[in-house]
Amino acid sequence: MQNGTLLAAVDLGSNSFRLEIGRFDHGQIHRIEYLKETVRQGNGLDLERNLTPDAMQRGWDCLARFGERLAGFKKAQVRAVATQTLREACNRDIFLAQAYEILGFPIDVISGREEARLIYQGVVHMLPQSDERRLVVDIGGRSTEMILGQGLDARTMESYQVGSVAWSMKYFPEGQFSPRAFDLATIAAKAVLDEAVNAYRSGTWDAAYGSSGTIGAVSDVLTAAGWSPFLVTREGLDWLMDRLLKAQSASRLKLDGMKEDRRAVIGGGISVLRAVFELLGIEQMQAAQGALRHGVLYDLLDRERDLTDLRSTTVQRLTRKFNADAAQAQRVSKVARQLFLMARAGMPSAESEHLQRKLAWAAQLHEIGSQISHSDYHRHGAYILDHADAPGFALPELHRLSLLVLGHRGKLRKLEADFEDRIFVQQLLCLRLAVILCHARRDPDLKGLQLEAGAVPARLFVLNCRPGWAEAFPQSAYLLQEEVLAWQKTPWALIASGL
Repeated sequence: MQNGTLLAAVDLGSNSFRLEIGRFDHGQIHRIEYLKETVRQGNGLDLERNLTPDAMQRGWDCLARFGERLAGFKKAQVRAVATQTLREACNRDIFLAQAYEILGFPIDVISGREEARLIYQGVVHMLPQSDERRLVVDIGGRSTEMILGQGLDARTMESYQVGSVAWSMKYFPEGQFSPRAFDLATIAAKAVLDEAVNAYRSGTWDAAYGSSGTIGAVSDVLTAAGWSPFLVTREGLDWLMDRLLKAQSASRLKLDGMKEDRRAVIGGGISVLRAVFELLGIEQMQAAQGALRHGVLYDLLDRERDLTDLRSTTVQRLTRKFNADAAQAQRVSKVARQLFLMARAGMPSAESEHLQRKLAWAAQLHEIGSQISHSDYHRHGAYILDHADAPGFALPELHRLSLLVLGHRGKLRKLEADFEDRIFVQQLLCLRLAVILCHARRDPDLKGLQLEAGAVPARLFVLNCRPGWAEAFPQSAYLLQEEVLAWQKTPWALIASGL
Protein backbone atom coordinates (compact mmCIF):
# COMPACT_ATOMS: atom_id res chain seq x y z
CA MET A 1 0.00 0.00 0.00
CA GLN A 2 1.48 3.34 -1.06
CA ASN A 3 1.59 6.20 1.43
CA GLY A 4 -1.11 8.72 0.66
CA THR A 5 -3.63 6.14 -0.58
CA LEU A 6 -7.21 6.93 0.46
CA LEU A 7 -9.26 4.14 2.03
CA ALA A 8 -12.95 4.12 2.90
CA ALA A 9 -15.17 2.02 5.16
CA VAL A 10 -18.97 2.00 5.07
CA ASP A 11 -20.78 0.60 8.12
CA LEU A 12 -24.45 -0.25 7.57
CA GLY A 13 -25.50 -0.46 11.20
CA SER A 14 -28.96 -1.08 12.62
CA ASN A 15 -29.27 2.48 13.92
CA SER A 16 -26.86 4.49 11.77
CA PHE A 17 -24.95 4.24 8.51
CA ARG A 18 -21.40 5.58 8.68
CA LEU A 19 -18.71 6.45 6.16
CA GLU A 20 -15.09 6.79 7.30
CA ILE A 21 -12.41 7.96 4.86
CA GLY A 22 -8.76 7.82 5.88
CA ARG A 23 -5.34 8.28 4.34
CA PHE A 24 -2.72 5.56 4.71
CA ASP A 25 0.59 6.86 6.05
CA HIS A 26 3.42 4.53 7.17
CA GLY A 27 1.18 1.84 8.63
CA GLN A 28 -1.38 4.20 10.15
CA ILE A 29 -4.69 5.49 8.82
CA HIS A 30 -5.50 9.14 9.50
CA ARG A 31 -9.06 10.42 9.23
CA ILE A 32 -9.89 12.60 6.25
CA GLU A 33 -13.67 12.64 6.53
CA TYR A 34 -16.46 11.09 8.58
CA LEU A 35 -20.15 11.03 7.69
CA LYS A 36 -22.95 9.57 9.79
CA GLU A 37 -26.68 9.36 9.14
CA THR A 38 -29.37 7.97 11.41
CA VAL A 39 -31.17 5.49 9.17
CA ARG A 40 -32.66 3.30 11.90
CA GLN A 41 -33.18 0.26 9.73
CA GLY A 42 -33.33 -1.80 12.90
CA ASN A 43 -36.90 -0.69 13.57
CA GLY A 44 -37.86 -1.37 9.95
CA LEU A 45 -38.18 -5.14 10.26
CA ASP A 46 -41.78 -6.38 10.14
CA LEU A 47 -43.17 -9.42 11.96
CA GLU A 48 -41.87 -11.73 9.21
CA ARG A 49 -38.41 -10.17 9.47
CA ASN A 50 -38.62 -8.38 6.16
CA LEU A 51 -37.35 -4.85 5.76
CA THR A 52 -40.27 -2.52 5.04
CA PRO A 53 -40.20 -0.46 1.83
CA ASP A 54 -39.65 2.70 3.90
CA ALA A 55 -36.69 1.18 5.74
CA MET A 56 -35.12 0.07 2.47
CA GLN A 57 -35.65 3.48 0.90
CA ARG A 58 -34.03 5.24 3.88
CA GLY A 59 -30.99 3.02 3.43
CA TRP A 60 -30.81 3.54 -0.33
CA ASP A 61 -31.11 7.32 0.04
CA CYS A 62 -28.23 7.40 2.51
CA LEU A 63 -26.05 5.16 0.35
CA ALA A 64 -26.70 7.39 -2.65
CA ARG A 65 -25.16 10.29 -0.72
CA PHE A 66 -22.23 8.13 0.39
CA GLY A 67 -21.80 6.88 -3.18
CA GLU A 68 -21.43 10.41 -4.49
CA ARG A 69 -18.60 11.01 -2.04
CA LEU A 70 -16.90 7.75 -3.05
CA ALA A 71 -16.98 8.46 -6.77
CA GLY A 72 -13.50 7.87 -8.16
CA PHE A 73 -12.46 5.37 -5.47
CA LYS A 74 -11.24 2.01 -6.75
CA LYS A 75 -12.80 -1.24 -5.55
CA ALA A 76 -9.68 -2.16 -3.56
CA GLN A 77 -9.93 1.11 -1.61
CA VAL A 78 -13.45 0.62 -0.27
CA ARG A 79 -15.18 -1.97 1.87
CA ALA A 80 -18.80 -1.82 2.98
CA VAL A 81 -20.12 -4.12 5.72
CA ALA A 82 -23.61 -4.75 7.03
CA THR A 83 -24.47 -6.04 10.50
CA GLN A 84 -27.34 -7.44 12.55
CA THR A 85 -30.39 -5.98 10.79
CA LEU A 86 -29.27 -7.28 7.41
CA ARG A 87 -28.17 -10.56 9.00
CA GLU A 88 -31.80 -10.96 10.12
CA ALA A 89 -33.68 -9.52 7.14
CA CYS A 90 -35.25 -12.27 5.01
CA ASN A 91 -35.42 -9.93 2.01
CA ARG A 92 -31.89 -8.62 2.38
CA ASP A 93 -30.94 -9.73 -1.14
CA ILE A 94 -33.48 -7.29 -2.58
CA PHE A 95 -32.05 -4.45 -0.53
CA LEU A 96 -28.43 -5.37 -1.21
CA ALA A 97 -28.84 -5.70 -4.98
CA GLN A 98 -30.16 -2.15 -5.25
CA ALA A 99 -27.71 -0.89 -2.63
CA TYR A 100 -24.78 -2.21 -4.69
CA GLU A 101 -26.00 -0.34 -7.76
CA ILE A 102 -26.45 2.87 -5.77
CA LEU A 103 -23.25 2.79 -3.71
CA GLY A 104 -21.08 1.45 -6.51
CA PHE A 105 -19.34 -1.08 -4.27
CA PRO A 106 -20.29 -4.56 -2.98
CA ILE A 107 -21.68 -4.82 0.54
CA ASP A 108 -20.57 -7.69 2.76
CA VAL A 109 -23.01 -9.00 5.36
CA ILE A 110 -20.69 -10.14 8.13
CA SER A 111 -21.35 -12.64 10.91
CA GLY A 112 -21.68 -11.53 14.51
CA ARG A 113 -18.27 -12.90 15.47
CA GLU A 114 -16.63 -11.28 12.46
CA GLU A 115 -18.24 -8.00 13.46
CA ALA A 116 -16.82 -8.49 16.95
CA ARG A 117 -13.34 -9.16 15.57
CA LEU A 118 -13.40 -6.02 13.42
CA ILE A 119 -14.68 -3.92 16.33
CA TYR A 120 -11.77 -5.09 18.45
CA GLN A 121 -9.29 -4.26 15.71
CA GLY A 122 -10.78 -0.81 15.36
CA VAL A 123 -10.61 -0.15 19.09
CA VAL A 124 -7.06 -1.38 19.74
CA HIS A 125 -5.59 0.41 16.71
CA MET A 126 -6.78 3.67 18.29
CA LEU A 127 -5.33 2.83 21.73
CA PRO A 128 -1.70 2.98 22.93
CA GLN A 129 0.19 -0.29 22.60
CA SER A 130 -0.13 -2.30 25.79
CA ASP A 131 -0.02 -5.83 27.17
CA GLU A 132 -3.16 -5.28 29.23
CA ARG A 133 -6.00 -7.73 28.79
CA ARG A 134 -8.86 -5.77 27.27
CA LEU A 135 -12.60 -6.27 27.35
CA VAL A 136 -14.32 -4.45 24.49
CA VAL A 137 -18.10 -4.00 24.40
CA ASP A 138 -20.15 -2.51 21.57
CA ILE A 139 -23.90 -2.02 22.06
CA GLY A 140 -25.42 -1.50 18.63
CA GLY A 141 -28.98 -1.16 17.46
CA ARG A 142 -29.89 -4.85 17.36
CA SER A 143 -26.80 -6.65 18.67
CA THR A 144 -24.14 -6.37 21.34
CA GLU A 145 -20.61 -7.57 20.72
CA MET A 146 -18.12 -8.59 23.43
CA ILE A 147 -14.46 -9.31 22.87
CA LEU A 148 -11.55 -10.31 25.08
CA GLY A 149 -8.11 -9.70 23.67
CA GLN A 150 -4.52 -8.72 24.27
CA GLY A 151 -2.52 -6.56 21.93
CA LEU A 152 -3.93 -7.04 18.40
CA ASP A 153 -5.08 -10.57 19.20
CA ALA A 154 -8.83 -10.98 19.73
CA ARG A 155 -9.12 -14.22 21.68
CA THR A 156 -12.78 -14.53 22.67
CA MET A 157 -15.53 -13.02 20.52
CA GLU A 158 -19.30 -13.21 20.64
CA SER A 159 -22.36 -11.36 19.39
CA TYR A 160 -25.68 -11.29 21.25
CA GLN A 161 -29.05 -10.30 19.81
CA VAL A 162 -29.79 -7.43 22.15
CA GLY A 163 -29.41 -3.75 21.29
CA SER A 164 -30.59 -0.19 21.80
CA VAL A 165 -33.10 -0.03 18.94
CA ALA A 166 -34.62 -3.47 19.54
CA TRP A 167 -34.90 -2.94 23.31
CA SER A 168 -36.30 0.59 22.96
CA MET A 169 -39.01 -0.67 20.57
CA LYS A 170 -39.91 -3.55 22.87
CA TYR A 171 -39.75 -2.01 26.35
CA PHE A 172 -40.13 1.73 25.67
CA PRO A 173 -42.45 1.64 22.62
CA GLU A 174 -43.93 5.11 23.17
CA GLY A 175 -40.72 6.57 24.50
CA GLN A 176 -42.10 6.44 28.06
CA PHE A 177 -39.64 5.88 30.91
CA SER A 178 -40.70 4.15 34.13
CA PRO A 179 -38.92 2.13 36.84
CA ARG A 180 -40.84 -0.99 35.81
CA ALA A 181 -39.91 -0.61 32.13
CA PHE A 182 -36.23 -0.26 33.03
CA ASP A 183 -36.38 -3.27 35.34
CA LEU A 184 -38.03 -5.44 32.70
CA ALA A 185 -35.63 -4.30 29.98
CA THR A 186 -32.57 -4.90 32.16
CA ILE A 187 -33.75 -8.35 33.29
CA ALA A 188 -34.49 -9.32 29.68
CA ALA A 189 -31.05 -8.14 28.58
CA LYS A 190 -29.43 -10.17 31.35
CA ALA A 191 -31.30 -13.25 30.19
CA VAL A 192 -29.79 -12.88 26.71
CA LEU A 193 -26.32 -12.00 27.97
CA ASP A 194 -26.20 -14.49 30.84
CA GLU A 195 -24.04 -16.98 28.94
CA ALA A 196 -21.36 -14.28 28.69
CA VAL A 197 -20.73 -14.34 32.43
CA ASN A 198 -18.21 -17.18 32.49
CA ALA A 199 -16.25 -16.13 29.41
CA TYR A 200 -16.06 -12.40 30.21
CA ARG A 201 -16.28 -12.33 33.99
CA SER A 202 -14.27 -9.93 36.11
CA GLY A 203 -10.71 -11.17 36.49
CA THR A 204 -10.33 -12.24 32.86
CA TRP A 205 -9.54 -8.65 31.79
CA ASP A 206 -7.63 -5.64 33.13
CA ALA A 207 -9.58 -2.78 31.53
CA ALA A 208 -13.00 -2.41 29.90
CA TYR A 209 -13.62 -0.31 26.78
CA GLY A 210 -16.90 0.65 25.17
CA SER A 211 -17.11 1.25 21.44
CA SER A 212 -19.42 3.51 19.48
CA GLY A 213 -23.22 3.85 19.76
CA THR A 214 -24.76 3.71 23.21
CA ILE A 215 -21.53 3.86 25.20
CA GLY A 216 -20.27 6.87 23.25
CA ALA A 217 -23.59 8.64 23.76
CA VAL A 218 -23.62 7.94 27.52
CA SER A 219 -20.02 9.14 27.81
CA ASP A 220 -20.86 12.38 25.99
CA VAL A 221 -23.74 13.15 28.36
CA LEU A 222 -21.73 12.33 31.49
CA THR A 223 -18.79 14.44 30.30
CA ALA A 224 -21.11 17.40 29.60
CA ALA A 225 -22.54 17.01 33.13
CA GLY A 226 -19.09 17.25 34.71
CA TRP A 227 -18.17 13.60 35.14
CA SER A 228 -14.73 12.34 34.14
CA PRO A 229 -14.24 12.62 30.37
CA PHE A 230 -14.50 9.43 28.27
CA LEU A 231 -15.47 7.37 31.31
CA VAL A 232 -18.72 5.58 32.17
CA THR A 233 -19.14 4.50 35.79
CA ARG A 234 -21.90 2.75 37.69
CA GLU A 235 -22.62 5.96 39.55
CA GLY A 236 -22.80 7.83 36.28
CA LEU A 237 -25.22 5.28 34.84
CA ASP A 238 -27.46 5.55 37.92
CA TRP A 239 -27.43 9.36 37.66
CA LEU A 240 -28.34 9.22 33.98
CA MET A 241 -31.19 6.75 34.49
CA ASP A 242 -32.53 8.99 37.25
CA ARG A 243 -32.60 11.87 34.77
CA LEU A 244 -34.54 9.75 32.28
CA LEU A 245 -37.08 8.75 34.95
CA LYS A 246 -37.57 12.37 35.96
CA ALA A 247 -38.16 13.33 32.33
CA GLN A 248 -40.66 10.43 32.04
CA SER A 249 -40.44 10.38 28.23
CA ALA A 250 -37.89 10.71 25.43
CA SER A 251 -39.72 13.71 24.01
CA ARG A 252 -39.26 15.66 27.28
CA LEU A 253 -35.65 14.61 27.81
CA LYS A 254 -33.21 17.50 27.69
CA LEU A 255 -29.57 16.69 28.40
CA ASP A 256 -26.44 18.51 27.36
CA GLY A 257 -24.27 16.32 25.20
CA MET A 258 -27.10 14.12 23.91
CA LYS A 259 -27.69 14.28 20.17
CA GLU A 260 -31.25 14.47 18.94
CA ASP A 261 -31.08 11.15 17.09
CA ARG A 262 -30.05 9.31 20.25
CA ARG A 263 -33.03 10.24 22.44
CA ALA A 264 -35.41 7.70 20.88
CA VAL A 265 -33.12 4.73 21.64
CA ILE A 266 -31.36 5.81 24.84
CA GLY A 267 -33.75 3.90 27.11
CA GLY A 268 -33.00 0.56 25.50
CA GLY A 269 -29.30 1.32 25.28
CA ILE A 270 -28.95 2.19 28.98
CA SER A 271 -30.89 -0.95 29.95
CA VAL A 272 -28.47 -3.14 28.01
CA LEU A 273 -25.45 -1.27 29.35
CA ARG A 274 -26.65 -1.67 32.95
CA ALA A 275 -27.08 -5.39 32.34
CA VAL A 276 -23.51 -5.64 31.03
CA PHE A 277 -22.10 -3.75 34.03
CA GLU A 278 -23.99 -5.86 36.54
CA LEU A 279 -23.36 -9.25 34.93
CA LEU A 280 -19.63 -8.76 34.37
CA GLY A 281 -18.87 -6.84 37.56
CA ILE A 282 -17.74 -3.71 35.72
CA GLU A 283 -17.16 -0.60 37.84
CA GLN A 284 -16.02 1.69 35.03
CA MET A 285 -15.69 1.55 31.25
CA GLN A 286 -13.58 3.80 29.05
CA ALA A 287 -15.21 5.18 25.91
CA ALA A 288 -13.00 4.09 23.01
CA GLN A 289 -12.35 6.18 19.94
CA GLY A 290 -12.08 3.20 17.59
CA ALA A 291 -15.06 1.30 16.22
CA LEU A 292 -16.16 -1.20 13.58
CA ARG A 293 -15.43 1.15 10.68
CA HIS A 294 -11.82 1.61 11.83
CA GLY A 295 -11.37 -2.14 12.05
CA VAL A 296 -12.68 -2.44 8.49
CA LEU A 297 -10.09 0.09 7.30
CA TYR A 298 -7.17 -1.75 8.90
CA ASP A 299 -8.55 -5.05 7.64
CA LEU A 300 -8.36 -3.62 4.11
CA LEU A 301 -4.60 -3.33 4.58
CA ASP A 302 -4.31 -6.93 5.73
CA ARG A 303 -6.41 -8.23 2.85
CA GLU A 304 -4.01 -6.73 0.34
CA ARG A 305 -1.32 -9.38 0.99
CA ASP A 306 -1.70 -13.14 1.33
CA LEU A 307 0.74 -13.34 4.24
CA THR A 308 -1.30 -10.90 6.35
CA ASP A 309 -4.76 -11.85 5.09
CA LEU A 310 -6.57 -13.49 8.00
CA ARG A 311 -8.71 -15.40 5.53
CA SER A 312 -5.67 -17.38 4.41
CA THR A 313 -5.00 -18.36 8.02
CA THR A 314 -8.63 -19.36 8.44
CA VAL A 315 -8.46 -21.60 5.36
CA GLN A 316 -5.37 -23.34 6.76
CA ARG A 317 -7.11 -23.83 10.10
CA LEU A 318 -10.14 -25.41 8.44
CA THR A 319 -8.04 -27.79 6.34
CA ARG A 320 -6.19 -28.93 9.47
CA LYS A 321 -9.36 -29.22 11.53
CA PHE A 322 -11.03 -31.49 8.98
CA ASN A 323 -7.82 -33.38 8.17
CA ALA A 324 -7.86 -32.66 4.45
CA ASP A 325 -5.04 -34.10 2.32
CA ALA A 326 -2.65 -31.14 2.37
CA ALA A 327 -0.48 -32.35 -0.49
CA GLN A 328 -3.48 -32.88 -2.77
CA ALA A 329 -4.96 -29.54 -1.78
CA GLN A 330 -1.74 -27.74 -2.73
CA ARG A 331 -1.49 -29.74 -5.96
CA VAL A 332 -5.03 -28.86 -7.05
CA SER A 333 -4.51 -25.26 -5.97
CA LYS A 334 -1.38 -24.89 -8.08
CA VAL A 335 -2.97 -26.36 -11.20
CA ALA A 336 -6.20 -24.36 -10.79
CA ARG A 337 -4.22 -21.13 -10.56
CA GLN A 338 -2.21 -22.02 -13.67
CA LEU A 339 -5.38 -22.69 -15.64
CA PHE A 340 -6.99 -19.49 -14.39
CA LEU A 341 -3.98 -17.48 -15.53
CA MET A 342 -4.38 -18.97 -19.01
CA ALA A 343 -8.11 -18.23 -19.11
CA ARG A 344 -7.70 -14.68 -17.81
CA ALA A 345 -4.71 -13.69 -19.93
CA GLY A 346 -4.40 -9.93 -20.13
CA MET A 347 -6.09 -9.21 -16.80
CA PRO A 348 -4.29 -6.63 -14.61
CA SER A 349 -1.91 -8.46 -12.27
CA ALA A 350 -3.36 -7.08 -9.02
CA GLU A 351 -6.90 -8.13 -9.93
CA SER A 352 -5.71 -11.52 -11.18
CA GLU A 353 -3.79 -12.22 -7.97
CA HIS A 354 -6.85 -11.37 -5.89
CA LEU A 355 -9.06 -13.78 -7.85
CA GLN A 356 -6.40 -16.49 -7.92
CA ARG A 357 -6.14 -16.33 -4.14
CA LYS A 358 -9.86 -16.98 -3.76
CA LEU A 359 -9.69 -19.84 -6.23
CA ALA A 360 -6.74 -21.30 -4.30
CA TRP A 361 -8.80 -21.19 -1.08
CA ALA A 362 -11.54 -23.22 -2.74
CA ALA A 363 -8.95 -25.72 -3.96
CA GLN A 364 -7.44 -26.08 -0.49
CA LEU A 365 -10.89 -26.62 1.00
CA HIS A 366 -12.44 -28.85 -1.65
CA GLU A 367 -11.93 -32.08 0.34
CA ILE A 368 -12.75 -30.90 3.88
CA GLY A 369 -15.96 -32.95 3.83
CA SER A 370 -14.14 -36.21 3.16
CA GLN A 371 -13.96 -37.07 6.87
CA ILE A 372 -17.76 -37.19 6.90
CA SER A 373 -18.50 -38.96 3.63
CA HIS A 374 -16.39 -40.41 0.82
CA SER A 375 -19.05 -40.20 -1.88
CA ASP A 376 -20.77 -36.95 -0.92
CA TYR A 377 -17.80 -35.09 0.56
CA HIS A 378 -18.36 -32.12 -1.75
CA ARG A 379 -21.85 -31.59 -0.30
CA HIS A 380 -20.61 -31.87 3.28
CA GLY A 381 -17.71 -29.53 2.53
CA ALA A 382 -20.12 -26.94 1.17
CA TYR A 383 -22.31 -27.29 4.27
CA ILE A 384 -19.32 -26.82 6.55
CA LEU A 385 -18.34 -23.60 4.79
CA ASP A 386 -21.87 -22.19 4.89
CA HIS A 387 -21.97 -22.72 8.66
CA ALA A 388 -18.34 -22.32 9.73
CA ASP A 389 -16.92 -19.82 12.18
CA ALA A 390 -14.46 -18.32 9.69
CA PRO A 391 -12.67 -15.16 10.89
CA GLY A 392 -11.94 -12.68 8.11
CA PHE A 393 -14.72 -13.87 5.80
CA ALA A 394 -18.00 -12.15 5.07
CA LEU A 395 -21.05 -14.40 4.72
CA PRO A 396 -21.33 -13.95 0.91
CA GLU A 397 -17.63 -14.79 0.53
CA LEU A 398 -18.09 -18.03 2.45
CA HIS A 399 -21.15 -18.93 0.42
CA ARG A 400 -19.26 -18.36 -2.83
CA LEU A 401 -16.51 -20.67 -1.58
CA SER A 402 -19.13 -23.25 -0.61
CA LEU A 403 -20.57 -23.13 -4.14
CA LEU A 404 -17.13 -23.75 -5.62
CA VAL A 405 -16.57 -26.68 -3.26
CA LEU A 406 -20.04 -28.08 -3.99
CA GLY A 407 -19.53 -27.68 -7.73
CA HIS A 408 -15.98 -29.00 -8.04
CA ARG A 409 -17.33 -32.43 -9.03
CA GLY A 410 -20.53 -33.98 -10.27
CA LYS A 411 -23.45 -32.42 -12.07
CA LEU A 412 -23.49 -28.68 -12.56
CA ARG A 413 -27.27 -28.38 -12.56
CA LYS A 414 -27.33 -28.94 -8.80
CA LEU A 415 -25.68 -25.56 -8.24
CA GLU A 416 -27.96 -22.70 -7.33
CA ALA A 417 -25.35 -20.38 -8.76
CA ASP A 418 -25.35 -17.41 -11.07
CA PHE A 419 -24.02 -18.71 -14.37
CA GLU A 420 -24.11 -15.14 -15.66
CA ASP A 421 -21.17 -14.41 -13.33
CA ARG A 422 -18.28 -14.91 -15.76
CA ILE A 423 -15.55 -14.85 -13.10
CA PHE A 424 -17.33 -17.43 -10.93
CA VAL A 425 -17.79 -19.71 -13.94
CA GLN A 426 -14.11 -19.40 -14.86
CA GLN A 427 -13.05 -20.18 -11.29
CA LEU A 428 -15.43 -23.15 -11.18
CA LEU A 429 -14.18 -24.57 -14.49
CA CYS A 430 -10.53 -24.19 -13.48
CA LEU A 431 -11.18 -25.93 -10.16
CA ARG A 432 -13.04 -28.82 -11.83
CA LEU A 433 -10.32 -29.24 -14.46
CA ALA A 434 -7.60 -29.15 -11.77
CA VAL A 435 -9.36 -31.88 -9.78
CA ILE A 436 -9.62 -34.00 -12.92
CA LEU A 437 -5.98 -33.49 -13.89
CA CYS A 438 -4.85 -34.33 -10.34
CA HIS A 439 -7.16 -37.35 -9.96
CA ALA A 440 -4.19 -39.74 -9.53
CA ARG A 441 -2.92 -37.61 -6.60
CA ARG A 442 0.35 -36.78 -8.27
CA ASP A 443 1.58 -33.77 -10.21
CA PRO A 444 0.01 -33.87 -13.68
CA ASP A 445 1.86 -33.36 -16.97
CA LEU A 446 0.59 -29.99 -18.21
CA LYS A 447 3.10 -29.58 -21.02
CA GLY A 448 1.31 -28.31 -24.12
CA LEU A 449 -1.99 -27.90 -22.25
CA GLN A 450 -3.69 -24.55 -22.88
CA LEU A 451 -7.02 -23.16 -21.69
CA GLU A 452 -8.58 -20.29 -23.60
CA ALA A 453 -11.71 -18.32 -22.77
CA GLY A 454 -13.83 -16.95 -25.59
CA ALA A 455 -14.05 -13.18 -25.88
CA VAL A 456 -17.03 -11.49 -24.22
CA PRO A 457 -19.92 -12.14 -24.75
CA ALA A 458 -19.04 -15.66 -25.94
CA ARG A 459 -19.65 -18.35 -23.33
CA LEU A 460 -16.99 -20.71 -24.53
CA PHE A 461 -13.83 -22.36 -23.21
CA VAL A 462 -11.34 -24.26 -25.33
CA LEU A 463 -8.90 -26.73 -23.79
CA ASN A 464 -6.07 -27.63 -26.16
CA CYS A 465 -3.97 -30.76 -25.56
CA ARG A 466 -0.70 -31.60 -27.28
CA PRO A 467 -0.58 -34.51 -29.74
CA GLY A 468 -0.24 -37.82 -27.93
CA TRP A 469 -1.38 -36.46 -24.55
CA ALA A 470 -4.67 -38.40 -24.60
CA GLU A 471 -2.89 -41.66 -25.41
CA ALA A 472 -0.40 -41.07 -22.61
CA PHE A 473 -3.11 -40.28 -20.05
CA PRO A 474 -6.26 -42.16 -21.11
CA GLN A 475 -8.06 -41.85 -17.77
CA SER A 476 -7.55 -38.10 -17.68
CA ALA A 477 -8.71 -37.87 -21.31
CA TYR A 478 -11.86 -39.83 -20.48
CA LEU A 479 -12.66 -37.60 -17.49
CA LEU A 480 -12.15 -34.48 -19.64
CA GLN A 481 -14.56 -35.84 -22.24
CA GLU A 482 -17.13 -36.33 -19.48
CA GLU A 483 -16.49 -32.76 -18.38
CA VAL A 484 -17.28 -31.51 -21.88
CA LEU A 485 -20.67 -33.24 -21.61
CA ALA A 486 -21.31 -31.75 -18.15
CA TRP A 487 -20.93 -28.19 -19.44
CA GLN A 488 -23.37 -28.83 -22.27
CA LYS A 489 -26.15 -28.71 -19.68
CA THR A 490 -25.25 -25.12 -18.73
CA PRO A 491 -25.29 -21.84 -20.66
CA TRP A 492 -21.55 -22.39 -21.24
CA ALA A 493 -19.62 -24.70 -23.56
CA LEU A 494 -16.29 -26.48 -23.18
CA ILE A 495 -14.40 -27.78 -26.20
CA ALA A 496 -11.52 -30.17 -25.65
CA SER A 497 -9.16 -30.27 -28.64
CA GLY A 498 -6.77 -33.16 -29.07
CA LEU A 499 -8.75 -35.78 -27.19
